[in-house]
Amino acid sequence: MLSVRKLLLASLILLATLPLDLQAVDLKIAAVAPEGSSWMKELRAAGLQIRDRTGGRVTLKFYGGGIQGNDKKVLRKIRIGQLQGGVFTSNGLEERYPDILLYGLPMLFNSQAEVDYVRRKMDSQLAAGLEKAGLVSYGFAGGGFAYFMTGTPVTGLADLRGQKIWVPEGDRTSYVAMQALQLTPVILPITDVMTGLQTGLLDIVAAPPVAAIVLQWYTKTKYVTRQPLSYTLGALVIDQRALSDVTPADREVLREVLSAVYARFDAQNRIDNARAEEALAANGLTFVAPNAAEVPEWRAAINAAIDDLAAKGTFSAGLLAELNGHLRDFRTGRNAEAEPEHRP
Repeated sequence: MLSVRKLLLASLILLATLPLDLQAVDLKIAAVAPEGSSWMKELRAAGLQIRDRTGGRVTLKFYGGGIQGNDKKVLRKIRIGQLQGGVFTSNGLEERYPDILLYGLPMLFNSQAEVDYVRRKMDSQLAAGLEKAGLVSYGFAGGGFAYFMTGTPVTGLADLRGQKIWVPEGDRTSYVAMQALQLTPVILPITDVMTGLQTGLLDIVAAPPVAAIVLQWYTKTKYVTRQPLSYTLGALVIDQRALSDVTPADREVLREVLSAVYARFDAQNRIDNARAEEALAANGLTFVAPNAAEVPEWRAAINAAIDDLAAKGTFSAGLLAELNGHLRDFRTGRNAEAEPEHRP
């Protein structure tokens, strides 16, 4: 009996002294993407791959469909340790890292080619900024350009006046842009947009085609205005504190697998948006062109408002100047990568 007791005691001592890096780490991650969507399926497949490649030391559990709440609630749950990460739009991460807003500034880009050029120059800086803010990212997935989706044709400011236009909760730049154009913004979390369209709280939404289909917003609109309003971006981030018990080798597995997923999302989203435009047209939505003479007026008013936000420290004026410098280089051909601009 004594030898058995000694054996049990030795086993308990051994378990108590095992290095932390052998303990299992569970990472709970929230997402807005609907359950059953291709995005959630691929994220869960990545989670299984990570579990297998780490021998079960790292597991990822995804909560889709927005069941963990809006971005603010998810960030709060990450702060207190109820969640370890989330899938966010750039606006959702402003609270932790305001400079992540730069790519999505209203009326900034004219084409995907411009976006590609700037992202090649600046993605690494923004990822480093997120990490400095305590959030590890695994690449960015462009969601495409948001367009006005409306119940009546919109070709100019006169068509927008008096209509209730959705602005995402926490999206100060879009709110200020709407104010600069003397429009009527209505702030709602993304999870409440469909209800807003159904009840008349909203008249107009701005969204990329694929998001409008996935979230079913297109069913409450009839027209799409072909003017890129803002470039949308998504990122999966994990709280650095949650990775403290993950070995360097397992962290590398996380980075390899999730970065590959987001590279695929980034490429696939372009294809999906093109197909989504065709699907919207096939479902009866009409695409209309903006009044080209008005677009410079929109841009001038919005740029003035954005410059004011930068001067107030809402985001880095230096990084904004760098971004605008890259855009000037691209547009004037002062770079080896410049391509002809696409029609807005």
